[in-house]
Amino acid sequence: MDLIKQITEKAKSLNKKIVLPETDDDRILKAAEMITGNNIAHVILIGNSDHLKSKAQSSGVNLEGTTIIDPETSEYLNEFIEKYYQKRAAKGMTQEKAAEIMKNDKMFFGAMLVDKGVADGLVGGALNTTGHTLKAIFHCVGTLPGVRTISSFFAMISDKKEFGHNGITFFADCAVIPNPTDSQLCDIASATARNFKIFTGQPAKVAFLSFSTKGSAQTEDTEKVVSAYKMFTEKYPDILVDGELQLDAAIVPKVGEKKAPGSKVAGQANVLVFPDLDAGNIGYKLTQRFGDCDALGPILQGAAKPVNDLSRGCSVEDIVNVTAITAVQAE
Repeated sequence: MDLIKQITEKAKSLNKKIVLPETDDDRILKAAEMITGNNIAHVILIGNSDHLKSKAQSSGVNLEGTTIIDPETSEYLNEFIEKYYQKRAAKGMTQEKAAEIMKNDKMFFGAMLVDKGVADGLVGGALNTTGHTLKAIFHCVGTLPGVRTISSFFAMISDKKEFGHNGITFFADCAVIPNPTDSQLCDIASATARNFKIFTGQPAKVAFLSFSTKGSAQTEDTEKVVSAYKMFTEKYPDILVDGELQLDAAIVPKVGEKKAPGSKVAGQANVLVFPDLDAGNIGYKLTQRFGDCDALGPILQGAAKPVNDLSRGCSVEDIVNVTAITAVQAE
């Protein structure tokens, strides 16, 4: 997959610090060795140093070049307890509960390392659920300025170079928000446009998708998409966007010219914003299976600093690749 190679090479040039908190999983230690050995990022591991080194040795893994931080003895522990307490006090957090979480929950301690800037990003999910990963992001890291939504995108990579940018199209949201509001669709679009520029170096051309094009049908669902499109144009006037567009109008030039004449996006969109999770999830899987496309993701977005979620069935290679992606997001 050429895009992964491009991302990995870019990550190598950035020298970012990425925390891998789930050190109870052997896959994390093996990935840490590969990431470090290939100079993809500087890895920070969470746990007791003696225990992790012993565990690595028994598994034939070399952790030389990684940083190991033990929450129990860390210079940051008291600061993180107080800061986490302050962040969540209005929601009923106590000093005692904050201390328990910071000492015992590696995901949350790792997220606080990202919040403080000790680490540039975090990759989790090999052991923890997506819900727990998202909770750590919201509680510890927060969202980008002007964005209130954590969402996801897939980079869909096709051999048909006429689609998207040289065969690369970003689909969002396909994994997180079941039924986004118009303002959430706007957030999803802005975050995906930003990531498209980061990963490809090309300007985004955003299409808000619907079963209607430019008022060909009017329902509550299409009105939500229209509202999101109008909101986006007001907040981000420098990003090329159009909506509502049917899929063919968004990606096929002849259809775009016919259904949305004069549009700077119709027929050439490289960022597709789906109206809900049903459409997005089905859409990326149809494209992957019927269209024989590679699907890279889901990649989380919208957080103030990059945090990504793995599948619990992930491979060591998956962890390495997502770490490279997270490093590039941290640019």
